[in-house]
Amino acid sequence: MAALCHDVGHLPFSHSAEKELLPEGWNHERLTLEIIRSDEMKLIWKDIKITSDDVAKLAVGPKYFRDSYFNNWEVILSEIITGNSFGVDRMDYLLRDSHHAGVAYGKFDHYRLIDTLRILPKKEDGSIEPVLGIEQGGLHSAESLLLARYFMYTLLYFHSIRRIYDIHLRDFLKEWLPNGYFHTALLDHLQINDNTILTELFKAADDVTLNGYDPARRIANREHFKLLYQRNPRDVNKNPDSAKAVFEAACDKFGVNNVRDDNYKQRGNGHEFPVITDDNQILSSLELSDTLKNVPIVAVDYVFINPDLYQDAQKWKKENIQTIILLKKEEDHE
Repeated sequence: MAALCHDVGHLPFSHSAEKELLPEGWNHERLTLEIIRSDEMKLIWKDIKITSDDVAKLAVGPKYFRDSYFNNWEVILSEIITGNSFGVDRMDYLLRDSHHAGVAYGKFDHYRLIDTLRILPKKEDGSIEPVLGIEQGGLHSAESLLLARYFMYTLLYFHSIRRIYDIHLRDFLKEWLPNGYFHTALLDHLQINDNTILTELFKAADDVTLNGYDPARRIANREHFKLLYQRNPRDVNKNPDSAKAVFEAACDKFGVNNVRDDNYKQRGNGHEFPVITDDNQILSSLELSDTLKNVPIVAVDYVFINPDLYQDAQKWKKENIQTIILLKKEEDHE
């Protein structure tokens, strides 16, 4: 039941602009807790003789459920669902999204991986806290999982065109939703789904007088902003904030309404976990795998431009890019 309820609090269109579209202090994990604890769900839990907190603890994990202590079994069961390295939620969406998107780079040998998972103590000396680890024989499968995650994020989830549609959707919702936020009252929250929003979006795309007309028509007619600049190692070596410099310069040149930016930098990577070796030592995965030590973090920085200005903006970028990047770095150090 906890696994089924793990993502029940997601907004329509999942993670799209969650931070900007929920009031301060709210996220989909908090909505998940509210739904699991709701009066309607309590009737279900009563029938199967468990409590809402039994489900909630495992569904969201210790990071978001802070109302009571987790025993060792609850820690492990929660990690099986929500874990950063081997959580089944992450395994599932990589395989499922890879299949439905028609790409191969999200696939890995999940049969071998699951077969070699083990409950192990943390690597720290003397620690008896249990976590999910793996047999040494399954290490290559774990490497494949984490590489699959890296490639799916960089090539699919953070593809520039997919991201600009997130931005146009966010802009539409900010204009269409009351006060620019989703409801957090449960009954109101549950009334809005993907189909509700798509219906209103296509309605707005055909009526210039409706809120959200411009972003709605861009989605409906595929007139999305075009990629002007993206993060690259050469420019980052010259100025770590190269994309920010280009974004600010483009706003000055073409106007803030004609430019959008998008950035993301991975915080945790899940590359470190305990491994039990063939001679029964418990070592860190990073001690045994050069591959895991060198998997890059996922980091994207994009600058998008109104398609009507794309040709002019491309010419402007080509003529000024190095000056913009270096000048902005010098200004920041003054």
